[in-house]
Formats: sequence, structure tokens, C-alpha cells
Amino acid sequence: MRILVTGGAGFIGSEYVRMLLGVPGGNAAGVPALEPSGVTVLDALTYSGNRANLAPVAGDSRLRFVHGDICDAALVDEVLPGHDVIVHFAAESHVDRSIAGAAPFVTTNVLGTQTLLDAALRHGVGRFVHVSTDEVYGSIDTGSWTETWPLAPNSPYSASKAGSDLLALAYHRTHGMDVVVTRCSNNYGPYQFPEKVIPLFVTNLLDGGTVPLYGDGGNVRDWLHVHDHCRGIALVQQRGRAGEVYNIGGGTELTNKELTGRLLESCGAGWERVVPVADRKGHDRRYSLDITKINEELGYVPSIDLEHGLAATVRWYRENRQWWEPLKAGGKAAVVA
Repeated sequence: MRILVTGGAGFIGSEYVRMLLGVPGGNAAGVPALEPSGVTVLDALTYSGNRANLAPVAGDSRLRFVHGDICDAALVDEVLPGHDVIVHFAAESHVDRSIAGAAPFVTTNVLGTQTLLDAALRHGVGRFVHVSTDEVYGSIDTGSWTETWPLAPNSPYSASKAGSDLLALAYHRTHGMDVVVTRCSNNYGPYQFPEKVIPLFVTNLLDGGTVPLYGDGGNVRDWLHVHDHCRGIALVQQRGRAGEVYNIGGGTELTNKELTGRLLESCGAGWERVVPVADRKGHDRRYSLDITKINEELGYVPSIDLEHGLAATVRWYRENRQWWEPLKAGGKAAVVA
């Protein structure tokens, strides 16, 4: 089996590649036995893409890296033949950047996905796994979203992802393509670009700096370790039903203020290091995914609890300054959360 991973040098995509290539037999820690004969990473290496994320598997003979944009139809046509599966991570994904300028989000997330779908249709790719986000559902005061919940995105980022979800599902319904869609809650873990809240806060605190907390800090998120997310994607790739959507969550909800408290404690810092900032425009109040479907159909259960996962993540950033310091020193990490 040959797998094309778009955005495979990014945070979540590189975890998937490391999981595919770094686990002997492909069946450790609950990872399905996918056992690829080859993995091609297609990544444009924009600000958050980083070849260093693939360093642990760089010597694997099954890995091929292609530097390029998913919107480049000619390149996609050149790379795609011979692949059995596409796992599509490539996306612009930071809400604050989408508020400042939506065009790159529409271009990459919508047009890029359409370019891949067209190429997959031309070349007869067996399965197209489209990786999306819980943000397409909007905000929910009580309860949790099931996969049939109406889409109501509130940011340019989430609107562009909702558009790409609908395109992917339309190719299944129109052309009979073997498409599956996953929607995840907030990810955390090693190799996450330091503009997202956890690595931003941790690296700022490790450097003796302050951290910005939006509004009253009462926005609620469900936290999912990146390895559990990729385990869920692997299950969907292997056994998910064509044309279906699968929610992948972590099962632990925290307010941003509660999360900040945990990060302060992990880094040995106090609340004097927290600077309240004006709330984000259109800030969704609460996200919560119902994961009954993926649990009952595919056996997915989160394996990394937040207490241990967060401690390991803080330790990774503490021990891997050589990875994140150049990103922050080069001005590539925006000081937003």
C-alpha cells in the first residue's frame, strides 16, 4: 500500500507519518496494521511546515518527500499515480490568521482540496481521507455534536474547512469516490507550531515571558493528544465506511483559564505571568464532540489522558529548544492563541 500524505511536514501530518513508519509492524499502542510499502509527503513548507518534524523517520527508505503545493494541479498529477490512499492534512489552520486575511484559507483549504479530489478521481485512488475540524459545527452551549449536526462555522478558517468537507462528500455522492471525513477536537503534543495556545504558552513561560489570555478565559475546548488523533485517522483509513464522517475527540473539556492554570503549574509560574487581552472576534464559546460513532464502529478510545499527555508535552518543549527557538526567533510564530 502506497500512501500520499498532504501536509505531512506539519504538526498532525508529521505525527501520522512517524506513526506509519516508526512503529514496527504498525500495530503497537493500538495503531491499526496499515504497513505501507511507501509514504509520500507532499508539503509546501509554508511557515508551519518543517522538515525537522520528519527527522525521526528521515532515513526510512519508504519515505519520499515532495516540496510542492496541493493547488499545483500539474505537480499533483505527477506525484499521485501509483498511490492507493490519500490522507489529506494540508490546510491553513489558524483562526487569527484567517481573521486577518481569509484568501489563503479559501485557496488552500477549498481550491487545494478540489485539486486533490479531481486528481484522485482521474487516477483512480482507492481511498481519500479528508482530515477536518470540529470548528465546522460552530459553537454549542450544552451537549455534544454528532456527525449529523448542521454545519455553522463562525470564522473564515472554519468556513473554508466546512466548504472542503462538503466538496469531499460531494465527490463521494456524485462520482462514487471512496471518501471519508474526520473531524477532530483541539490537538496538542510535540512538534506543534508555537502559535497555537499550548506551545505558545509553554515556550513563553519557559523563556520567562508572559502569556495572553483571551477575554474572560471561559471558552471551553475538548483536548485531544495528537497521537490519539492519528490513531483515530488510521482506524478510519483502514475500516471507515465510504461517504461517512467520524468525530475524533479526546474526552477532556477545559476552559481556557483552567488550561492556563495547568500550564502555569507545569512550568513553575504564577498568575502574574498572565496578561488579559481583548477577546477574538466571533470567538466560539464551546466545542464538544460526541465520539460514539467511531467508538462503536471502529473501536476508538482515547488512550492518553490530559494529565499525562500535557506533562509529556511540556517536557518535550523543555528538552527540545533547538526545535522551537529558531521558529520564534525568526518571527514565524505569531504571538496569538
